[in-house]
Amino acid sequence: MNEDFQRFWEYSHASWAGKFLDQWCVRAMRSKLEPMKKMACTLRNKRDLILNWFRADGRISAGIVDGFNNKLKLITRKSYSFRTQEAYEIAVYHNLGALPVRKFTLEFL
Repeated sequence: MNEDFQRFWEYSHASWAGKFLDQWCVRAMRSKLEPMKKMACTLRNKRDLILNWFRADGRISAGIVDGFNNKLKLITRKSYSFRTQEAYEIAVYHNLGALPVRKFTLEFL
């Protein structure tokens, strides 16, 4: 069944891929293998999200999202000492939005 699922990625249209996915999930649920049943439930729950890849003609990559998440994790680690949610949000905007940073945080009269 695992090797059979590899055919799923060969489809070019979301409708045909959806039909294949539905049939594969039915076969997996009828099997006596618990890991396959668990995988079929996961695929059924995420069906629309998976089929979006076909609707976008395979042009979407998860690399951009992973890079964005890694930057957010780094900002979160650096911002443990911030006292408010607003300060954290400002840090996110400055890091991801490439906003200018002032040279001095305090101005003396």
